Amino acid sequence: MEEKREVAVDVIKKIQQVMISLESRRIQLFLIFSFSCAIGWSQQTNTSYTKKVLETSEIDLLFSYYSQDGQNAAVTGGEGTEELTDATSTIVLRMPMNENDILTVDVGLSAYTSASSSNVNPLDGSNINATPFDASSGESRKDLLAYINPSYQHSSEDRNDIWSANAYFSAEYDYFSIGFGGSYTKLFNEKNTELTLGANVFLDKWNAIYPIELRSGFFDDRVSGTGTYNPIFTAFEKENRNSYAASLSFSQILSKKLQGALFLDLVSQNGLLSTPFQRVYFGDINDFFIDDFQLADNVEQLPNSRLKVPFGGRLNFYATDFLILRSYYRFYWDDWGINSHTASIETPLKISDKFTLYPTYRYYTQSAADYFYPKEEALSTFEFYTSDYDLSKYDAHQYGFGIQYKDIFTGTKILSFGLKTIDLRFSQYDRSDGLNASIITLGTTFIGN
Repeated sequence: MEEKREVAVDVIKKIQQVMISLESRRIQLFLIFSFSCAIGWSQQTNTSYTKKVLETSEIDLLFSYYSQDGQNAAVTGGEGTEELTDATSTIVLRMPMNENDILTVDVGLSAYTSASSSNVNPLDGSNINATPFDASSGESRKDLLAYINPSYQHSSEDRNDIWSANAYFSAEYDYFSIGFGGSYTKLFNEKNTELTLGANVFLDKWNAIYPIELRSGFFDDRVSGTGTYNPIFTAFEKENRNSYAASLSFSQILSKKLQGALFLDLVSQNGLLSTPFQRVYFGDINDFFIDDFQLADNVEQLPNSRLKVPFGGRLNFYATDFLILRSYYRFYWDDWGINSHTASIETPLKISDKFTLYPTYRYYTQSAADYFYPKEEALSTFEFYTSDYDLSKYDAHQYGFGIQYKDIFTGTKILSFGLKTIDLRFSQYDRSDGLNASIITLGTTFIGN
């Protein structure tokens, strides 16, 4: 799952991975707090002129459409359709509160339809024959994810120190997340060197949804197989998931044409790290079916803690006024047994004062988690197991192309805002296990007068 989210998040976004009920009272309190801070900081500034960090309000309007397909759905034990479509709309508003402070509010809504998740209950639709390779037509095939992410940034008058604080709220049918964090950035060496420390906490809560055949009271006289269907399933006692992340980044202007950066993250997770509706089939237990749909032996069982350590760097080379080379590399390790490498390159080509082209390429490879087993290769005596191919060994290639239009004079107006940029990008993602995906994004930026 992490890799699928990373594809979307890289373009948007971790995404990978948006807004029904968002605890409006907490959001109001956060905005009131931010406003109070703005007043306090503004009163401390002197009367001499200071150039604003952000001269005028800006609005980003973003839209993306994501589509994927494959034949290794974790919902149906590693075999079955992975067809999914997702449409996401995002609005980002940045407002200068005074010369030194910026309030940003990021709001998004994501609506998806998933053939895979529809088979959490393959019997709730009008399908004549239940099968893992077709979507159920029931309500479980779709969901809505909503989020709001306000943040506040304060810069010192000499612009060498930057503090920021942020909050995060998201909700969907079976998952709720609240987060908060902050960062500190120090610029020195005449702003040629930058060091940033950051930390974030996410406190998540599942509303666990299990496969239909594992729910209390399930009965269907169409069940076929040798013996009596008696899965070893037990519902999870706790449904919380907490994540704690610390980050360190260092960037340096190496020459007039060369800039580099290094980064390190530490992420610790604990709680319910298994996905409650992802089936597992054992090799030492008889198979049972309804039509062509195999009933679960259990849901995936994963450790209740995980440590992730990604680190890497970026190197940007300004070859000419018309060509920039942007390279990226990341190594990832976790204590579930996954090691991965990510490498990408982007080469912006400025073809005029207003138009820039963005060809991109990204390569990813990872080892399998210690607990990954293809369908019916795990045994019922194992402590941990999953058939989620996001935790398997695979390679992936992503090819992309984009075009940006920039109007430096913001001649096009909508109300009191002028159009600054339009970005249109497309990416194709191909994985060695057969998962294929594509995403198209459209982004616009408007600035106030």
